[in-house]
Amino acid sequence: MAQIHRTTMRPTKLELLAAWLPTRAWYADGERGPEPVRAGGFRLDDPAGEVGVEFMAVTDGEGADAVAYLVPMTYRDKPLEGAEDALIGTSEHGVLGTRWIYDGAHDPVLVGELYALLAGRAVPQQQSVSDAADPTVAAALDPAAAVAGAVEVLEVSDGADRTDVRVRASGGEPLVLRFHRVLRVGGDTDGEVLGRVTAEWTPAGGAARGAYVTVHRG
Repeated sequence: MAQIHRTTMRPTKLELLAAWLPTRAWYADGERGPEPVRAGGFRLDDPAGEVGVEFMAVTDGEGADAVAYLVPMTYRDKPLEGAEDALIGTSEHGVLGTRWIYDGAHDPVLVGELYALLAGRAVPQQQSVSDAADPTVAAALDPAAAVAGAVEVLEVSDGADRTDVRVRASGGEPLVLRFHRVLRVGGDTDGEVLGRVTAEWTPAGGAARGAYVTVHRG
């Protein structure tokens, strides 16, 4: 299980995201620039115990105009080869030292554990508590698409409000894991849906729930 350290990070995740969000195709420009606020999420465990895996929801803006974004992130103790364009930034962790923080949609460890979660082979963990399952996260996948084994990432593409990760498991047909970058209540009305991960976030004025990720034919 992932160990949550009560320590410092310099710069913080939110400081890194404030600089990174405007570089994304799916970011809706605000009048004052990004001011992200943590609004929810969950973690997954890397079976190898080497990579931190987090699905973070942040809100940006005020009141009814605030937009909620999904930012999946991975934390590594060295650079991920070939993923320079996916680097959010580096941070000095008070316990673990330098951490390379990546957009998790481009990290094969996060994508693999996401597929395992959808297929019922991984357990979502609370975002800020060590060794604690998060019962508020729900995941389901059409049994016909739940192929045993690891998945290979074929392509990653950003859209106006999403990132699509096309994958294939051995013996299976290609699938698209759609990360809903702009979070909306429900959030999974884009054609046939073979599976989904739903979770909560906290916008101004109360709690919300919707699809963080949906699965489509590839």
